[in-house]
Amino acid sequence: MADTKTVASAPPPGAGAAKQAHPWLTLVAVSLGVIMVMLDGTVVGIANPAIARDLNASLSDLQWVTSGYLLALAVFLITAGKLGDLFGHRLIFLIGVAGFAITSLAIGLSSSIGTLIGLRVLQGLFGALLQPAALALLRAAFPGERLKMAMGAWGAIIGLSSAAGPIVGGLLVEHVSWQSVFFINVPVGIVALAMGVWVLTESKARTLSKIDWLGVVLLSGVMFSLVWAIIKAPEWGWGDAKTIGFLAATVVMGAVFVWWQARASEPLLPLSLFGNASVSIGTGLMMLVAFSMFGAMFFLTFFFQGVHGLTPLESGLRMLPMSAGMIVASPLAAVLLSKFGTKFTIAGGMLVTATAMFLMSRLSLDASFVDSAIPFVLLAFGLSPVFVGATEIIVGNAPEDLSGVAGGVQQSAMQVGGALGTAILGAIVSARVADVYSGHWAEAKLPPLPPEQVAGLKEAATFGGAPTAEQMPGVPEQIVQGIANVSHLSFLDGMHLGFVVSTGVAILAAVLALFVKAGRKSEDAPIHMG
Repeated sequence: MADTKTVASAPPPGAGAAKQAHPWLTLVAVSLGVIMVMLDGTVVGIANPAIARDLNASLSDLQWVTSGYLLALAVFLITAGKLGDLFGHRLIFLIGVAGFAITSLAIGLSSSIGTLIGLRVLQGLFGALLQPAALALLRAAFPGERLKMAMGAWGAIIGLSSAAGPIVGGLLVEHVSWQSVFFINVPVGIVALAMGVWVLTESKARTLSKIDWLGVVLLSGVMFSLVWAIIKAPEWGWGDAKTIGFLAATVVMGAVFVWWQARASEPLLPLSLFGNASVSIGTGLMMLVAFSMFGAMFFLTFFFQGVHGLTPLESGLRMLPMSAGMIVASPLAAVLLSKFGTKFTIAGGMLVTATAMFLMSRLSLDASFVDSAIPFVLLAFGLSPVFVGATEIIVGNAPEDLSGVAGGVQQSAMQVGGALGTAILGAIVSARVADVYSGHWAEAKLPPLPPEQVAGLKEAATFGGAPTAEQMPGVPEQIVQGIANVSHLSFLDGMHLGFVVSTGVAILAAVLALFVKAGRKSEDAPIHMG
């Protein structure tokens, strides 16, 4: 049995000297695979309005296009980390890249929203395979203090791919089709697969022998029941028996999962991993920052395209300041973390993020490019040190033989936070729109409409949408314009509340960051390069 503080990074028998690991080529290879996942998480937001029109999708459907993907990632990431530790991170990474590209092709060919959501879940499962494997491969290739430098470069690559998503998505949706935002993963996947086969060397923990499948089932049940309850609560009612039932199931299955993890011989999520307070706090930080970012950003596309009437490309260009900010902020994050330390850099980043969220809560109906550019730039400089620092905290403080699991925890926390943010803030925004719609209608002194027609207008308002004269034949144009204004004001009230909640979450994360410690130093880190 191998020492629990080492990972077998050497090439498999017969591989030959040509397969010795090269750290920076390893970074490029794994980044190509993860870029697909990060791009997919942001380009789909730009495509959502087009998907809604083409496939007749509701707001709940679109939430599941996002949340189903994030939930599948969250549920399977820790299991995927275990699979990498057991069977080899290189093998699992390559399987993930191939599966992600294939499911992307299938999504682009789907013709119904139900099929699309199902394939998005499958896509999330393959995405889960490659992300923790990528982090484990990086840790094996960059020992000791070099890991922080690699994480800085990693953060720059991931940040740029995430920030570029809206622009790439806008170009593709406007000039090709919404399907093309998924088709683009195919050539990227082919390149990532070819480079991975050429560059990557195998790395796995030899202390593991099996997968805790009962833990997988329990954790999957906890994640699903929680997100399902939150997304359906606005429709069912928070006091409805079905909502309460799913929330109760979440608590019960969560308790059983913790009980089982404490007793399983090789648990899915070793509770000892969280004996290190910094790993626990880093995990909480990832959840909070993803909650704040993904949840709030979900509605910006509807604001730009619905309220402002911008094209998908124009919407992507509105987010260009964040892309430009990431180019500078991501490499700078590693420098700041080294100079000022982990806790103060992350706390400062979260305060900057909170400021950006607050400014977004003040956006008006006629907000200019500059009005949105300022918070976007702040968001880039606020989030970059958090993502780089929190990743280093979790992966750097974990025992070496649990590097795959730690990578899974880091990514899972991010996806859980994003799924919960999308679901919870989606419910908050929807409820707010429904609450204020009648008041704005009365203030506009508009004539009464049949209840079923008003319900349809409220539903459209949750997308930032409003009726056109063609959709309301026989209604005076002045009345149609008044209804559109009511819809836009109602959506804006909901979006503002969502950003206010995100501001509070970011401040909470800033306080939490003051309790973390940096990852283990070189003497405790892996000592070999592969």
